[in-house]
Amino acid sequence: MTAARTLKVSVAQIQPNRRRGGDLRVALSPRTVGATSGFGGVLWLAPGEFVAEHYHPYSEEFLHVVRGELVVTLDDEPVPLGPGDSVLVPIGVRHRLTNVGDHQAHAVFHLSPLAPRPEMGHVDTEELPAPDQPNPVVG
Repeated sequence: MTAARTLKVSVAQIQPNRRRGGDLRVALSPRTVGATSGFGGVLWLAPGEFVAEHYHPYSEEFLHVVRGELVVTLDDEPVPLGPGDSVLVPIGVRHRLTNVGDHQAHAVFHLSPLAPRPEMGHVDTEELPAPDQPNPVVG
């Protein structure tokens, strides 16, 4: 029998990434826990804040709203989301996430499968809120 190794990650110990907007923290990934099929984490958005439009050429994105009122725009089609709502963003679909509520929003995300290399997994299609910040660390 093999000994179980700890695969727990605390988001409180992860540096926020604000490159594309909001406070995004990749928790479970190839780098943090040796994941081989995808990566995921959490996102917080202040009222009016957004994650800039982008698409993933290799991955589907699963998004679940924990708290707040969000609109995800999928290829220019707005989809309202509230607490308990989930949405699938298919491979290659442009998407942008905006907090349209009066309070901080909190969401959980997962992307799968992994791109062949981390730098190939994300294509920005609008100006970034913080372009001088590094990309989130995945691999």
